[in-house]
Amino acid sequence: MSEEAQKTEEELLAEWENMADAEESAAVAGEEAEGEEVVPERVLDQGEIDSLLGIDGDDDGPTTGVKALLDQNVVNYEKLPMLEVIYDKFERFLSTSLRHFTADNVDVTITNMTSVRFGDYLNSIPLPAGLVVVNAAGLDDYILMVYESQLIYTVVDVLLGGRRAQPARVEGRNFTTIERRIMDNLTDVVLTDLSEAFTPVAPVQFKYERMEVNPRFAVISQETNVSILVSVRISLEGREGTMHFCLPYATLEPIREQLLQQFMGEKFGQDNIWENHLSQELYHTHVPVAAVMDEMVFQLSDVLKWQVGDTITFDARPESPVRLDCGNVFKMMGAMGRAKDYKAVRVTETITDINNQQDRNS
Repeated sequence: MSEEAQKTEEELLAEWENMADAEESAAVAGEEAEGEEVVPERVLDQGEIDSLLGIDGDDDGPTTGVKALLDQNVVNYEKLPMLEVIYDKFERFLSTSLRHFTADNVDVTITNMTSVRFGDYLNSIPLPAGLVVVNAAGLDDYILMVYESQLIYTVVDVLLGGRRAQPARVEGRNFTTIERRIMDNLTDVVLTDLSEAFTPVAPVQFKYERMEVNPRFAVISQETNVSILVSVRISLEGREGTMHFCLPYATLEPIREQLLQQFMGEKFGQDNIWENHLSQELYHTHVPVAAVMDEMVFQLSDVLKWQVGDTITFDARPESPVRLDCGNVFKMMGAMGRAKDYKAVRVTETITDINNQQDRNS
């Protein structure tokens, strides 16, 4: 009985020591956390995660989240203001041409102009589609023109007399020979108007080369290269279709300076009136010209020893050439002479003649 009581007392003593240690630890933790608010952990739901990553599914809205950071170097690539002016002219030209081509009212609208990676766009083209490889004569490169299938079926239906028929579901099939032939004729009309729109900026002629249905056979640039994607919506008889122009920046590089202009004929920092006025005023500017007959080099110690009456002998002779300097810059060579009562120098060589002679000797 005493052993059980003794054991119970030892167990109670151990429990009291454990309770004391636990209270001390809790007190220390309380002092460290004093003044700090305990924030419960929160788990993001799927919608918040998609919004954070920028993949919330809203294709029409602006890109946000991590996706916006990844695409920033593409979207904020170099802007070409004159290209927008060119496609505005193209929009007007194509509207008139398609009215004659279809003999009906046509509405053409530029819906979007953005920068994309060529490989990303090529992989995102909805198939089937008509991929036209266009040779940009004058730029020594290619651009890609893409007809969406709905536009092809609409144009064919309108041209073949199906204006009042309900549009049929023909998605997923390949294009027939008649459809391809009609699209070739439409391509000639589109490229003619595009060439005319580019004419005020650069003499570029866009020529049809081939039409593909597989994106693998329509590669005209490296997949990582940045391109300009122009989307054009065409409305025919209440039906709509879209065509895209993919213009790699490498193709536009030869006319990059012209496309950076804000308006047609812009000349950065140039004014013809001011240039003409400045050139006329330069003719009345007085410029001092020094005729140097000879030069000699002395040490400073010798110069300090010179006295009044000392004589410096030069090697110049009457037939020696004379150097003419303008602002301490060598410009011409001449021969010493006399004109009436004045000493004169007759110019025999310009600096250009001397440099050409040195180049021939070298």
